[in-house]
Order: sequence, then C-alpha cells, then structure tokens
Amino acid sequence: MRLKTIIPIVVLMLPIVFMVGCNKDDENTDEGLKPTVVSTDPLSNEANVARNKIISVTFSEAMDPTTISNSTFTLKQGATKIEGVVSYSGVTATYTPTETLAAANNYTATITTAAKNVAGKSLAKDYEWTFTTAGSTTSIAPVNLGTAGNYVILAKTAINNNPTSIITGDLGLSPAATSYITGLALTNLTGYATSPQVTGRIYAADMADPTPMNLTTAVEDMITAYNDAAGRSIPDFLELGSGNIGGITLTPGLYKWTSTVNLPSSVTISGNSTDVWIFQIAGDLTVSSAVNITLKGGAKVENIFWQVAGEASFGTTSHFEGVILSMTGITFKTGTSFNGRALAQTAVVLDGNTVAQP
Repeated sequence: MRLKTIIPIVVLMLPIVFMVGCNKDDENTDEGLKPTVVSTDPLSNEANVARNKIISVTFSEAMDPTTISNSTFTLKQGATKIEGVVSYSGVTATYTPTETLAAANNYTATITTAAKNVAGKSLAKDYEWTFTTAGSTTSIAPVNLGTAGNYVILAKTAINNNPTSIITGDLGLSPAATSYITGLALTNLTGYATSPQVTGRIYAADMADPTPMNLTTAVEDMITAYNDAAGRSIPDFLELGSGNIGGITLTPGLYKWTSTVNLPSSVTISGNSTDVWIFQIAGDLTVSSAVNITLKGGAKVENIFWQVAGEASFGTTSHFEGVILSMTGITFKTGTSFNGRALAQTAVVLDGNTVAQP
C-alpha cells in the first residue's frame, strides 16, 4: 500500500491591524476652534503707506467686541505706543491714530491673545505685522513755475472781471487776444496794457513783440508745472477727510485726492519757511463762503501748490492762499481775497476781488 505524501499547508498568520476610529467631534480640536487673522491693511511689510492711514485687521469669524480695544489692538513706533481709536464691526477691527504718522518710519501693529471670538476662544498667539510710512524726512521739492511765475494771473482762453477788483502783479492771456480780457478798462500801450484796477501790466497774445513769444513760453511752463505737480508720486496723505478738509491743520507733504475737495470751514497750513505743500485734486476744489486759509509757523505762499484737474471755485468773502494750477478754470466770487498765483489752462473769472502775488 502506497502511502500518500502529506503536504503541510502553511497558514500565514497576518497581523490584524485594528484601526482606531476617530470621533468626528475630535477633529475640531481646541486649536481649530480658535479665531485667526485672515488679512490686514496695510499688508505686512508694506512700504509707502499713507501717513493718515487707518489700520485694519479682518478675523476669520465674529469676535467679542468687548475684547477688541486699545489694550488688545496696539500700534507702536519702536517702543513708543501711538495713541488711537479702536472700533469693531462685522469681522473687522480698525485703529485710527489720533496724530499723523511720521514720514518714512517703521510701525508695528499687534493683536494680542486677549482678543476672543464670541465663544470665548482667543487667538492662538499674538498677531504682529509691520509697515513703513511714505514721505521723506526732508522737505519735498517745490514745483518749478518757470516764467509762469512772472504772473499773478495767467490764462489761455479769457480773463473776465466784474469791477471793481484790486490786483497786484502782471496778468497774461494766451493764445486768446486782448478782446477776451474784460471788465478791466484797459489802456493799450506797445506790447502791454494797463488798468486802474491793476498794479502791474496786462499782456495778451495779439500785442506787439516780444509779448506773444513770452506768453507762449509762460503757458508752456504753466502746463509743465501742472504736470509736475500732478505727477508727484507716493503721497504722504491719501484721501484726507474723504475730501472734506474743513477745520484741518495741513502739515507739509504731498496730498492726493481722487475726487472733489471741499473746504466748508477754515483751514490752517502750518510749517516753516522751507516746507512745501502739494495738493493733488482729481476733481473740483470748492471753498465755501467766508472760509479762510491761514498760514502758520512761517509757511510761505510760494511753497503751497494746489493742482486741480477740475474747477477751482472760491465762495464770497473767502480768503485763499497758494499757487493754483487748474486745468479747467478758476472762479473768484464776490469779495474773495487771494494771495498767490491763479494759473488756469482755460479762464479766470473775477468779481470785485483783491488779488496779490506772493
């Protein structure tokens, strides 16, 4: 009898791996429940930030407003705390400095872990970011008026006056002719005219040589000066007062607005004799009646430049200071007094005004 060969069957004992299931609720760890900062304005390490910037931070969820305050949201320049007003709405907190930030300086904003969401959970750690302000520690360069600076009033299309005005300085009009100067009772002489209302000479494009060439150069210089003022970049102050600057004291620097600027109440321009102000206005400049510009600290009229893309209009009995570079036109209403230069790429309109050059 043949014996059958018995082949042993090897059973491989594979280890059984037991997967430990996770409770879904455990996925939301304590860390996951904490709020986070999702964005800031200005950004971290951002440069050339406007010196009137309102600092803001946006959270990942609604926060407890009682935990968003000057103790949990701070702004410092080095070790010096910058005073400001903190507010909170929706998921965004803002910090509005009470003083203008210094030019070309580093600032650090911080949200501390004492800031909590509505469930009482705090940030995992303090959130800190830095930025650098715009501007320079030295004065900006003034706008070069060239030969346009020889005139207290310079226009291209017309100079219209409703008598009686008192004007100190020369007037120029080009390419329009003498007939487009009205209300000044001109006495025509060789190459210029005079008026009992003007302490100075009046020039127009149709007068004897070299007046036409001189005026052409002056108008070209006026346009160059306008473009220089409009082209200055990296403003110190952006959209100050959202265009309403009544009651504000304006310190030296470059200002920029993308719409109309209004002065419903008086304004002070404060600085020393070498400081420069350039105001870039994309819309109109409107000064209300009886509103005054006052200079303080030695500020000089010839260092204040108002570049206006729209119309510059000055209300009755108001007083204004500075060099106006207007693309659209300049209108002085009844009784306005003006110390500066009115340089318009269209017309200048007067109504019983007192106008004096610096």
